[in-house]
Amino acid sequence: MELWELDAREQIRDVIARYNANSDAARYDDVLALFAPDAVMELPDRTCRGPDEIRAMFADAAATFAGRAGFTHLRHFTATLQIDVLDETEARARCYYAVVMDHGLDHWGRYLDELRATDRRWQFSRRRVTVDGRTGPLPAPSAPSRQAP
Repeated sequence: MELWELDAREQIRDVIARYNANSDAARYDDVLALFAPDAVMELPDRTCRGPDEIRAMFADAAATFAGRAGFTHLRHFTATLQIDVLDETEARARCYYAVVMDHGLDHWGRYLDELRATDRRWQFSRRRVTVDGRTGPLPAPSAPSRQAP
């Protein structure tokens, strides 16, 4: 393994960790900086394209959580991270995640990521989020999908 690949792997680990920490703390500008300008984020109920749609998705999620009685925190945890560095500018990653809230484990699933490096800075070009299970209360009805036709 060459040094550039080790560097890429560590930067990708950092991108995934910063996504969790910044979104949990509602630092959405910092989260958006982790996405390429043309990035796509796929969720079970909608697909967001570009920074404006991704920001709106986070705003919708924050409003949903704010409406829950007794809500004080949410924490994302990731595990079993696998990174495939394809070349010096493209990589794929996948991992499991779990979300803990006031009532305990809420939901879990997988992140399936495509990342791209520009000027040696790695960003998500595509993030697919799956939800494999849920134990917590169901979220309030979501806003109408902003999914493009």
